[in-house]
Amino acid sequence: LAPLELQKDEAEDTQSEHEETFMPPPLEDPELNINHPYYDVARHGIIQLAGDDNSGRKVITFSCCRMPPSHQLNHTRLLEYLKYTLDQYVENDYTVVYFHYGLKSLNKPSLKWLQTAYKEFDRKYKKNLKALYVVHPTNFIKILWNIFKPLISHKFGKKITYLNYLSDLREHLKYDQLNIPQEVIRHDENLRGKQKGKMPPVVKVPPPRPPLPTQQFGVSLQYIKDKNKGELIPPVMKETVSYLKRKGLQVEGLFRRSASIQTIKDVQKLYNQGKFVNFDDYHDIHMPAVILKTFLRELPQPLLTFECYDHILGITSVESSLRVTRCKQIIQGLPEHNYVVLKYLICFLHMVSQESIYNRMTASSLACVFGLNLIWPSKGTASLSALVPLNLFTELLIDFYTNIFNSRTVPGEILP
Repeated sequence: LAPLELQKDEAEDTQSEHEETFMPPPLEDPELNINHPYYDVARHGIIQLAGDDNSGRKVITFSCCRMPPSHQLNHTRLLEYLKYTLDQYVENDYTVVYFHYGLKSLNKPSLKWLQTAYKEFDRKYKKNLKALYVVHPTNFIKILWNIFKPLISHKFGKKITYLNYLSDLREHLKYDQLNIPQEVIRHDENLRGKQKGKMPPVVKVPPPRPPLPTQQFGVSLQYIKDKNKGELIPPVMKETVSYLKRKGLQVEGLFRRSASIQTIKDVQKLYNQGKFVNFDDYHDIHMPAVILKTFLRELPQPLLTFECYDHILGITSVESSLRVTRCKQIIQGLPEHNYVVLKYLICFLHMVSQESIYNRMTASSLACVFGLNLIWPSKGTASLSALVPLNLFTELLIDFYTNIFNSRTVPGEILP
């Protein structure tokens, strides 16, 4: 039955190809270097980094509409590139969003390739994949599911969520950070237009409320300082760092785990209302770690500031022996307040890395977690090719903390 169904699906694909034969050109990524080991695949933009989901997990998107015709793409290389990309995240919890629209007979991989792909994604990749969202599923997906059912474990199957419309993504992750191809957006609009009955009325979003005097999340460092008697280090940072210093330095995988969305929201609410948070009540050492990352990620401007973004991207083109000096120069240019808060944070992360024999969190591991929480572009999200310099810069800050931060002192600064 399955082969017959696939033939039928193939016929439907062929018909739709006659209606729309346009295949998008390679996606231009100004940060992608021709020397990238997978430039031939990466240039199409099939796989993208797309910020975080609501639990602070990194999101990877896979867009079928960006796959060129099969004769123009080596699918073995595509599989290698997918693993190469995920290898940067599999040690941490992560999420994948799969945009199915655009997969046609013209660019569809073979069933044999799909079987090989599933087998090659061993436990290392499946264990920390916390959610796989399949957007705009078709009969082809349902048929594939039946074919692969014997191979797929029940535990892995529970991680898969089918979403018929793009709007369904909003309750799971930060929709605005997704780099959704225009073709997928148009397809979604067409699907909605075909819905029977009237479209639901547009809901007016009320204007944002002014922040509370005790607000900690989503407000500037200056705002927090002004409301906390001029203290330079935000209370939420001081308390999470203090707690983790006392109880978390030797916890394996510190900062690699996520936490429940509702619990994160509950803790944020307590902080924003100026109430005391006792992390012992949550019986989860990873909770304060997640809260610290969430605080950094929700700053209106990154701790390393938008102005530093392009300078940081250039770190890989600096000769190895001069990189620490270059880091120092970039850090010296930060506003005083940002510098103090960054120094406080990096001092703590340096301590964590010193205990890596127990916690397995080297400077490199910590950089993979914190890089995108410290710096991001002013528009959109950082591309996959930007990760190497961003993470390298963060790793250098942690590894060479003493050298980089030894020449600038600020009155009133404190260290963890």
